[in-house]
Amino acid sequence: MTALPHPVDHLVIGGGLAGSMVAIRLAAAGRGVVLLEKERSSHHKVCGEFLSTEAVDYLRSAGVNPLDLGAAPIHSVRLSSRQTVVEAPLPFAALSLSRSVLDAAMLARAAQSGCIVRLGAPVESLEKRGDLWRVQLRNGESLSARTVFLANGKHDLRGWERGPGIQGDLVGFKLHWRLQPHQTEALREHIELFLFPGGYGGLSLVESDLANLCLVVHRASLRSLGGWTELLAAILADNQHLRLRLHGANPLWDRPLAISAIPYGYLANGASSLWRVGDQAAAIPSFTGDGMSIALHSGVLAAQMFLAGATADQFHQKLHTQLSRAMILATLLSRAMVTGPGRTLAPLCLSLFPHAMRWIAASTRISSQHLLAKSA
Repeated sequence: MTALPHPVDHLVIGGGLAGSMVAIRLAAAGRGVVLLEKERSSHHKVCGEFLSTEAVDYLRSAGVNPLDLGAAPIHSVRLSSRQTVVEAPLPFAALSLSRSVLDAAMLARAAQSGCIVRLGAPVESLEKRGDLWRVQLRNGESLSARTVFLANGKHDLRGWERGPGIQGDLVGFKLHWRLQPHQTEALREHIELFLFPGGYGGLSLVESDLANLCLVVHRASLRSLGGWTELLAAILADNQHLRLRLHGANPLWDRPLAISAIPYGYLANGASSLWRVGDQAAAIPSFTGDGMSIALHSGVLAAQMFLAGATADQFHQKLHTQLSRAMILATLLSRAMVTGPGRTLAPLCLSLFPHAMRWIAASTRISSQHLLAKSA
Protein backbone atom coordinates (compact mmCIF):
# COMPACT_ATOMS: atom_id res chain seq x y z
CA MET A 1 0.00 0.00 0.00
CA THR A 2 1.36 3.40 -1.01
CA ALA A 3 2.25 5.61 1.95
CA LEU A 4 0.22 8.81 1.97
CA PRO A 5 1.79 12.25 2.44
CA HIS A 6 1.09 14.14 5.67
CA PRO A 7 -0.90 16.23 5.21
CA VAL A 8 -2.42 15.45 1.82
CA ASP A 9 -2.51 18.51 -0.41
CA HIS A 10 -5.66 17.63 -2.35
CA LEU A 11 -7.93 14.79 -1.26
CA VAL A 12 -10.71 13.43 -3.48
CA ILE A 13 -13.34 11.26 -1.77
CA GLY A 14 -14.97 9.02 -4.38
CA GLY A 15 -13.70 7.34 -7.53
CA GLY A 16 -16.59 7.92 -9.92
CA LEU A 17 -16.46 10.13 -12.99
CA ALA A 18 -16.41 13.47 -11.17
CA GLY A 19 -13.80 12.40 -8.63
CA SER A 20 -11.52 10.88 -11.25
CA MET A 21 -11.84 13.96 -13.46
CA VAL A 22 -10.88 16.31 -10.62
CA ALA A 23 -7.92 14.09 -9.78
CA ILE A 24 -6.78 13.90 -13.40
CA ARG A 25 -6.93 17.67 -13.91
CA LEU A 26 -5.19 18.54 -10.64
CA ALA A 27 -2.48 15.90 -11.07
CA ALA A 28 -1.87 17.04 -14.64
CA ALA A 29 -1.28 20.54 -13.24
CA GLY A 30 1.46 19.14 -11.01
CA ARG A 31 -0.53 19.05 -7.78
CA GLY A 32 -0.29 16.29 -5.20
CA VAL A 33 -3.58 14.39 -5.23
CA VAL A 34 -4.89 11.41 -3.28
CA LEU A 35 -8.14 9.71 -4.30
CA LEU A 36 -10.00 7.46 -1.86
CA GLU A 37 -12.55 5.01 -3.27
CA LYS A 38 -14.56 2.86 -0.86
CA GLU A 39 -14.85 -0.14 -3.20
CA ARG A 40 -11.89 -2.45 -3.88
CA SER A 41 -12.50 -2.40 -7.63
CA SER A 42 -14.69 -0.62 -10.14
CA HIS A 43 -18.29 -1.72 -9.82
CA HIS A 44 -21.75 -1.35 -11.27
CA LYS A 45 -23.84 1.63 -10.18
CA VAL A 46 -27.47 2.64 -10.57
CA CYS A 47 -27.04 4.67 -13.75
CA GLY A 48 -28.60 4.93 -17.19
CA GLU A 49 -25.06 4.65 -18.66
CA PHE A 50 -25.88 7.19 -21.39
CA LEU A 51 -23.03 9.32 -22.71
CA SER A 52 -24.02 12.51 -24.52
CA THR A 53 -21.71 14.31 -26.93
CA GLU A 54 -20.52 16.54 -24.11
CA ALA A 55 -19.67 13.57 -21.89
CA VAL A 56 -17.75 11.87 -24.69
CA ASP A 57 -15.77 15.06 -25.37
CA TYR A 58 -14.86 15.39 -21.71
CA LEU A 59 -13.76 11.77 -21.52
CA ARG A 60 -11.58 12.12 -24.59
CA SER A 61 -10.01 15.25 -23.14
CA ALA A 62 -8.99 13.08 -20.17
CA GLY A 63 -7.46 10.46 -22.46
CA VAL A 64 -10.36 7.97 -22.35
CA ASN A 65 -12.12 7.03 -25.60
CA PRO A 66 -15.40 5.18 -24.88
CA LEU A 67 -15.36 3.53 -28.32
CA ASP A 68 -12.07 1.87 -27.46
CA LEU A 69 -13.85 0.38 -24.43
CA GLY A 70 -16.65 -1.06 -26.53
CA ALA A 71 -19.29 1.65 -26.11
CA ALA A 72 -22.49 1.15 -28.11
CA PRO A 73 -23.63 3.99 -30.45
CA ILE A 74 -27.08 5.52 -29.96
CA HIS A 75 -28.80 7.58 -32.66
CA SER A 76 -32.53 7.42 -31.89
CA VAL A 77 -34.92 7.35 -28.95
CA ARG A 78 -38.11 5.33 -28.65
CA LEU A 79 -40.71 6.27 -26.08
CA SER A 80 -43.34 3.74 -25.05
CA SER A 81 -46.39 3.98 -22.79
CA ARG A 82 -48.99 1.23 -22.52
CA GLN A 83 -49.50 0.12 -26.16
CA THR A 84 -48.08 3.28 -27.75
CA VAL A 85 -44.56 3.57 -29.18
CA VAL A 86 -43.11 6.67 -30.87
CA GLU A 87 -39.61 7.22 -32.20
CA ALA A 88 -37.46 10.28 -32.90
CA PRO A 89 -33.81 10.84 -33.87
CA LEU A 90 -31.52 12.17 -31.19
CA PRO A 91 -30.26 15.70 -31.94
CA PHE A 92 -26.69 14.58 -31.17
CA ALA A 93 -24.49 11.50 -31.35
CA ALA A 94 -24.47 9.45 -28.15
CA LEU A 95 -22.90 6.32 -26.71
CA SER A 96 -23.69 3.87 -23.92
CA LEU A 97 -21.10 2.16 -21.73
CA SER A 98 -21.32 0.43 -18.37
CA ARG A 99 -20.08 2.37 -15.37
CA SER A 100 -17.90 -0.50 -14.19
CA VAL A 101 -15.85 -0.34 -17.39
CA LEU A 102 -15.85 3.45 -17.64
CA ASP A 103 -14.99 4.12 -14.01
CA ALA A 104 -12.10 1.63 -14.19
CA ALA A 105 -10.68 3.44 -17.20
CA MET A 106 -10.95 6.84 -15.50
CA LEU A 107 -9.32 5.60 -12.30
CA ALA A 108 -6.47 4.17 -14.37
CA ARG A 109 -6.03 7.54 -16.06
CA ALA A 110 -5.98 9.28 -12.68
CA ALA A 111 -3.18 6.97 -11.53
CA GLN A 112 -1.29 7.49 -14.78
CA SER A 113 -1.58 11.25 -14.28
CA GLY A 114 0.26 11.01 -10.97
CA CYS A 115 -2.64 10.74 -8.53
CA ILE A 116 -2.34 8.27 -5.65
CA VAL A 117 -5.43 6.07 -5.98
CA ARG A 118 -6.38 4.11 -2.85
CA LEU A 119 -9.10 1.50 -3.39
CA GLY A 120 -11.01 -0.19 -0.58
CA ALA A 121 -10.77 2.95 1.55
CA PRO A 122 -14.25 3.93 2.79
CA VAL A 123 -14.40 7.21 4.67
CA GLU A 124 -16.12 7.13 8.05
CA SER A 125 -16.05 10.81 8.96
CA LEU A 126 -14.87 14.20 7.76
CA GLU A 127 -14.45 17.37 9.76
CA LYS A 128 -12.69 20.71 9.45
CA ARG A 129 -10.09 21.49 12.11
CA GLY A 130 -8.52 24.88 11.63
CA ASP A 131 -6.87 25.04 8.21
CA LEU A 132 -6.95 21.27 7.71
CA TRP A 133 -9.58 18.62 7.08
CA ARG A 134 -9.41 15.50 9.23
CA VAL A 135 -10.54 12.27 7.59
CA GLN A 136 -11.22 9.05 9.46
CA LEU A 137 -11.35 5.79 7.47
CA ARG A 138 -13.42 2.80 8.54
CA ASN A 139 -10.28 0.69 8.95
CA GLY A 140 -9.15 3.04 11.73
CA GLU A 141 -6.64 4.96 9.63
CA SER A 142 -6.79 8.74 9.76
CA LEU A 143 -5.27 11.46 7.65
CA SER A 144 -5.43 15.21 7.16
CA ALA A 145 -5.81 17.24 3.99
CA ARG A 146 -5.56 20.87 3.00
CA THR A 147 -8.35 20.67 0.40
CA VAL A 148 -11.15 18.11 0.02
CA PHE A 149 -13.28 17.38 -3.05
CA LEU A 150 -16.40 15.40 -2.12
CA ALA A 151 -17.27 13.11 -5.03
CA ASN A 152 -19.02 10.18 -3.37
CA GLY A 153 -21.90 10.11 -5.85
CA LYS A 154 -25.48 9.40 -4.86
CA HIS A 155 -24.53 8.13 -1.39
CA ASP A 156 -24.09 10.84 1.22
CA LEU A 157 -21.26 10.97 3.73
CA ARG A 158 -22.57 11.10 7.29
CA GLY A 159 -22.60 14.67 8.54
CA TRP A 160 -22.37 16.06 4.99
CA GLU A 161 -25.78 15.12 3.62
CA ARG A 162 -27.22 17.02 0.66
CA GLY A 163 -30.59 18.75 0.70
CA PRO A 164 -33.74 16.83 -0.27
CA GLY A 165 -34.00 18.22 -3.81
CA ILE A 166 -37.24 19.02 -5.61
CA GLN A 167 -38.21 15.41 -6.38
CA GLY A 168 -36.77 13.20 -3.67
CA ASP A 169 -39.39 10.46 -3.44
CA LEU A 170 -38.04 8.09 -6.11
CA VAL A 171 -36.30 4.72 -5.81
CA GLY A 172 -33.86 3.68 -8.54
CA PHE A 173 -33.18 0.17 -9.90
CA LYS A 174 -30.68 -1.15 -12.42
CA LEU A 175 -30.23 -4.61 -13.96
CA HIS A 176 -28.21 -5.88 -16.94
CA TRP A 177 -29.84 -8.37 -19.32
CA ARG A 178 -28.87 -10.66 -22.18
CA LEU A 179 -31.57 -10.21 -24.80
CA GLN A 180 -32.57 -12.62 -27.52
CA PRO A 181 -30.60 -12.00 -30.77
CA HIS A 182 -33.56 -10.44 -32.60
CA GLN A 183 -34.28 -8.20 -29.61
CA THR A 184 -30.67 -7.06 -29.49
CA GLU A 185 -30.76 -6.09 -33.16
CA ALA A 186 -34.06 -4.24 -32.70
CA LEU A 187 -32.57 -2.26 -29.80
CA ARG A 188 -29.25 -1.52 -31.50
CA GLU A 189 -28.48 2.22 -31.88
CA HIS A 190 -31.59 3.13 -29.89
CA ILE A 191 -32.34 4.10 -26.35
CA GLU A 192 -35.83 3.04 -25.36
CA LEU A 193 -37.57 5.12 -22.69
CA PHE A 194 -40.62 3.56 -21.12
CA LEU A 195 -43.34 4.97 -18.87
CA PHE A 196 -45.37 3.04 -16.33
CA PRO A 197 -47.61 3.90 -13.35
CA GLY A 198 -45.50 5.77 -10.82
CA GLY A 199 -42.25 5.86 -12.76
CA TYR A 200 -40.16 5.69 -15.92
CA GLY A 201 -36.99 4.03 -17.15
CA GLY A 202 -34.68 3.31 -20.04
CA LEU A 203 -33.20 0.35 -21.90
CA SER A 204 -30.10 0.47 -24.11
CA LEU A 205 -27.20 -1.68 -25.18
CA VAL A 206 -23.79 -1.27 -23.59
CA GLU A 207 -20.53 -3.08 -24.38
CA SER A 208 -20.64 -6.74 -25.47
CA ASP A 209 -24.27 -6.35 -26.55
CA LEU A 210 -25.53 -6.42 -22.98
CA ALA A 211 -28.69 -4.43 -22.26
CA ASN A 212 -28.91 -2.00 -19.34
CA LEU A 213 -32.35 -1.60 -17.77
CA CYS A 214 -32.52 1.36 -15.39
CA LEU A 215 -35.67 2.87 -13.88
CA VAL A 216 -37.04 5.06 -11.11
CA VAL A 217 -40.35 4.62 -9.31
CA HIS A 218 -42.30 6.46 -6.61
CA ARG A 219 -41.50 5.00 -3.22
CA ALA A 220 -45.23 4.77 -2.46
CA SER A 221 -45.88 2.85 -5.67
CA LEU A 222 -43.08 0.40 -4.90
CA ARG A 223 -44.34 -0.07 -1.36
CA SER A 224 -47.88 -0.78 -2.53
CA LEU A 225 -46.62 -3.45 -4.94
CA GLY A 226 -44.31 -5.12 -2.45
CA GLY A 227 -40.87 -5.18 -4.07
CA TRP A 228 -38.78 -5.56 -7.22
CA THR A 229 -40.35 -8.79 -8.49
CA GLU A 230 -43.85 -7.38 -8.23
CA LEU A 231 -42.76 -4.04 -9.69
CA LEU A 232 -41.20 -5.62 -12.78
CA ALA A 233 -44.26 -7.79 -13.32
CA ALA A 234 -46.52 -4.74 -13.08
CA ILE A 235 -44.37 -2.76 -15.52
CA LEU A 236 -44.37 -5.57 -18.09
CA ALA A 237 -48.12 -5.98 -17.73
CA ASP A 238 -48.64 -2.27 -18.35
CA ASN A 239 -46.03 -1.59 -21.07
CA GLN A 240 -46.47 -3.83 -24.09
CA HIS A 241 -43.29 -2.71 -25.87
CA LEU A 242 -41.00 -3.46 -22.93
CA ARG A 243 -42.78 -6.78 -22.36
CA LEU A 244 -41.97 -7.85 -25.92
CA ARG A 245 -38.42 -6.56 -25.65
CA LEU A 246 -37.67 -8.60 -22.52
CA HIS A 247 -39.61 -11.73 -23.48
CA GLY A 248 -37.18 -14.63 -23.18
CA ALA A 249 -34.34 -12.35 -22.07
CA ASN A 250 -32.12 -13.38 -19.17
CA PRO A 251 -31.17 -11.10 -16.26
CA LEU A 252 -27.44 -11.30 -15.55
CA TRP A 253 -27.66 -10.67 -11.82
CA ASP A 254 -29.70 -12.40 -9.14
CA ARG A 255 -31.20 -9.10 -8.11
CA PRO A 256 -30.99 -5.50 -9.31
CA LEU A 257 -28.96 -2.72 -7.81
CA ALA A 258 -31.14 -0.26 -5.93
CA ILE A 259 -30.88 3.20 -4.44
CA SER A 260 -33.48 5.30 -2.62
CA ALA A 261 -34.11 8.95 -1.89
CA ILE A 262 -32.39 10.33 -4.99
CA PRO A 263 -32.57 14.13 -4.53
CA TYR A 264 -33.51 15.06 -8.11
CA GLY A 265 -33.33 18.81 -8.57
CA TYR A 266 -30.65 19.28 -5.91
CA LEU A 267 -28.00 21.93 -6.58
CA ALA A 268 -25.28 22.77 -4.06
CA ASN A 269 -25.32 26.48 -3.35
CA GLY A 270 -24.31 26.93 0.28
CA ALA A 271 -21.21 28.59 1.66
CA SER A 272 -18.60 25.92 2.38
CA SER A 273 -14.89 25.28 2.02
CA LEU A 274 -15.74 21.74 0.89
CA TRP A 275 -15.74 21.26 -2.89
CA ARG A 276 -18.74 19.14 -3.97
CA VAL A 277 -18.65 17.62 -7.46
CA GLY A 278 -20.77 15.16 -9.43
CA ASP A 279 -24.01 14.06 -7.80
CA GLN A 280 -22.86 15.76 -4.61
CA ALA A 281 -23.12 19.07 -6.49
CA ALA A 282 -26.06 18.46 -8.82
CA ALA A 283 -28.61 15.64 -9.25
CA ILE A 284 -30.53 15.97 -12.53
CA PRO A 285 -33.37 13.54 -13.36
CA SER A 286 -32.06 10.51 -15.19
CA PHE A 287 -34.34 10.70 -18.24
CA THR A 288 -32.34 13.67 -19.58
CA GLY A 289 -29.25 11.49 -20.07
CA ASP A 290 -27.13 14.38 -18.84
CA GLY A 291 -26.02 13.09 -15.46
CA MET A 292 -22.60 11.86 -16.55
CA SER A 293 -21.82 14.96 -18.59
CA ILE A 294 -22.72 17.15 -15.59
CA ALA A 295 -20.50 15.01 -13.35
CA LEU A 296 -17.56 15.39 -15.72
CA HIS A 297 -18.25 19.09 -16.24
CA SER A 298 -18.37 19.75 -12.51
CA GLY A 299 -15.05 17.96 -12.05
CA VAL A 300 -13.36 19.97 -14.78
CA LEU A 301 -14.84 23.27 -13.59
CA ALA A 302 -13.89 22.61 -9.95
CA ALA A 303 -10.29 21.85 -10.89
CA GLN A 304 -10.06 24.91 -13.12
CA MET A 305 -11.52 27.30 -10.58
CA PHE A 306 -9.42 25.87 -7.76
CA LEU A 307 -6.23 26.25 -9.78
CA ALA A 308 -7.27 29.82 -10.63
CA GLY A 309 -7.59 30.66 -6.93
CA ALA A 310 -11.38 30.58 -6.57
CA THR A 311 -13.14 29.35 -3.44
CA ALA A 312 -15.47 26.37 -3.14
CA ASP A 313 -18.37 28.72 -2.57
CA GLN A 314 -17.61 30.60 -5.79
CA PHE A 315 -17.47 27.29 -7.66
CA HIS A 316 -20.84 26.18 -6.27
CA GLN A 317 -22.42 29.51 -7.16
CA LYS A 318 -21.10 29.34 -10.73
CA LEU A 319 -22.24 25.76 -11.24
CA HIS A 320 -25.63 26.65 -9.77
CA THR A 321 -25.98 29.52 -12.24
CA GLN A 322 -24.99 27.29 -15.15
CA LEU A 323 -27.36 24.45 -14.31
CA SER A 324 -30.36 25.97 -12.52
CA ARG A 325 -32.56 26.58 -15.58
CA ALA A 326 -32.01 23.09 -17.01
CA MET A 327 -32.44 21.53 -13.58
CA ILE A 328 -35.81 23.20 -12.98
CA LEU A 329 -37.15 22.19 -16.40
CA ALA A 330 -35.85 18.63 -16.14
CA THR A 331 -37.38 18.16 -12.69
CA LEU A 332 -40.75 19.53 -13.79
CA LEU A 333 -40.78 17.13 -16.75
CA SER A 334 -39.70 14.26 -14.50
CA ARG A 335 -42.52 14.95 -12.06
CA ALA A 336 -45.01 15.08 -14.93
CA MET A 337 -43.80 11.78 -16.43
CA VAL A 338 -44.68 9.77 -13.30
CA THR A 339 -48.32 10.92 -13.40
CA GLY A 340 -51.18 9.32 -15.30
CA PRO A 341 -51.79 12.34 -17.57
CA GLY A 342 -48.06 12.60 -18.21
CA ARG A 343 -47.88 8.99 -19.38
CA THR A 344 -50.73 9.68 -21.80
CA LEU A 345 -49.53 13.02 -23.13
CA ALA A 346 -45.80 12.34 -23.51
CA PRO A 347 -46.04 9.93 -26.49
CA LEU A 348 -48.76 12.04 -28.06
CA CYS A 349 -46.67 15.21 -27.85
CA LEU A 350 -43.63 13.47 -29.30
CA SER A 351 -45.62 12.05 -32.22
CA LEU A 352 -47.32 15.39 -32.98
CA PHE A 353 -44.18 17.45 -32.48
CA PRO A 354 -41.15 15.39 -33.62
CA HIS A 355 -38.81 18.26 -32.77
CA ALA A 356 -39.94 18.23 -29.13
CA MET A 357 -37.16 15.77 -28.30
CA ARG A 358 -34.60 18.13 -29.79
CA TRP A 359 -35.95 21.02 -27.71
CA ILE A 360 -36.05 18.99 -24.50
CA ALA A 361 -32.52 17.71 -25.06
CA ALA A 362 -31.20 21.19 -25.78
CA SER A 363 -33.03 22.74 -22.83
CA THR A 364 -31.90 20.19 -20.25
CA ARG A 365 -28.24 19.95 -21.28
CA ILE A 366 -25.29 22.06 -20.23
CA SER A 367 -25.28 25.27 -22.26
CA SER A 368 -22.55 25.35 -24.90
CA GLN A 369 -20.83 28.40 -23.44
CA HIS A 370 -20.26 26.49 -20.19
CA LEU A 371 -18.47 23.69 -22.02
CA LEU A 372 -15.47 25.93 -22.69
CA ALA A 373 -14.18 24.55 -19.41
CA LYS A 374 -13.18 21.30 -21.06
CA SER A 375 -10.66 22.88 -23.40
CA ALA A 376 -8.99 25.19 -20.92
